[in-house]
Amino acid sequence: MAQKFINVTRSSMPSYEEYCEQIKSIWDTVHLTNMGPLHNELKEQLKGYMKVENIELFVNGHLALYCALKALKLGGEIITTPFTFASTTNAIVQAGCKPVFCEVKDDYTIDETKIEALITERTSAILAVHVYGNICDVEAIEEIADKHGLKVIYDAAHAFGVEYRGRGIGDYGDVSMFSFHATKVYHTIEGGCLTFRDPALAAEIAKERNFGLNGEALDCFGTNAKMNEFQAAMGLCNLRHIEEEIASRGEAFCRYNMRLKDVQGLTTLKCVEGLKQNFAYYPILIDPETFGMDRDQLAVKLGESGIFARKYFYPLVSENKAFGEDLTAETAKALRFSRNVLCLPMFAHLDTADVDRICDIILKK
Repeated sequence: MAQKFINVTRSSMPSYEEYCEQIKSIWDTVHLTNMGPLHNELKEQLKGYMKVENIELFVNGHLALYCALKALKLGGEIITTPFTFASTTNAIVQAGCKPVFCEVKDDYTIDETKIEALITERTSAILAVHVYGNICDVEAIEEIADKHGLKVIYDAAHAFGVEYRGRGIGDYGDVSMFSFHATKVYHTIEGGCLTFRDPALAAEIAKERNFGLNGEALDCFGTNAKMNEFQAAMGLCNLRHIEEEIASRGEAFCRYNMRLKDVQGLTTLKCVEGLKQNFAYYPILIDPETFGMDRDQLAVKLGESGIFARKYFYPLVSENKAFGEDLTAETAKALRFSRNVLCLPMFAHLDTADVDRICDIILKK
């Protein structure tokens, strides 16, 4: 029997017929981009689902984050986490700011107790990252920001559909960025959005997203980051099925937990109390001495059986050679995580039998 390959992720898709039905109207309107009717419909539906007041859509999450930093007119230093995807730091640097890296906690999110020590007269904002569907200590971060007059931006690329104490996670901070990349819990093929507190920010975001245009005037050096109608159509289809998709992920998540939560040398994800989860990822932290095998060896072992896990996040963004210096000295925990975390396959409709096969290989070390 041919070996079955299991990738670390798989994109959720509506039926072919559903998507074709959704895009029919594009041939009637001949409106392909520039905030068309499907774009606007998706925007309103997402506003309701995500429980936010203000939202703007983008062609991808990276440009959404970049435009947020520009729209907020930030400069100087931004305190952030090194345990994140490259996009977070790239956006800070591309927006003309300097990233200042803060250590993380055992749940992989920024350690809010270490933020204040990093604040200087040059600090303009805190850019924290919700990781693996788990969230930062949003209340503590808001308190610090209010005390020091700083803006708060959340990279919520992993947090679509997450709620904290009944409140949409995008309702926290000044701005939150969500990625709608094909590999995420919810996607628009590529895409992303910003949710934000101040409705007046919408005009600044719109200019940054559309070449700096304000009517016929050019007000700033903007970019082109508009979501097109085919992306919006995929988003409308996928939004109809999102609760089913998250529930299916939850079944796989629970099965992993049942098999792996008490294994010596493995630490599974501990989620914040009061959180409505989205089951975006299933990371395991490996202690090589206790487990008897290091992360890289386990990744190879799984790969030999056609199972492709991901070293995520690896390497740390603070190891980027473009900085010209080693910026990992003050973030030893983040560095250790980057060397020892492995994300196991996680996607909607991942068969229980496949989860068991993955766990069996892990347990036969």
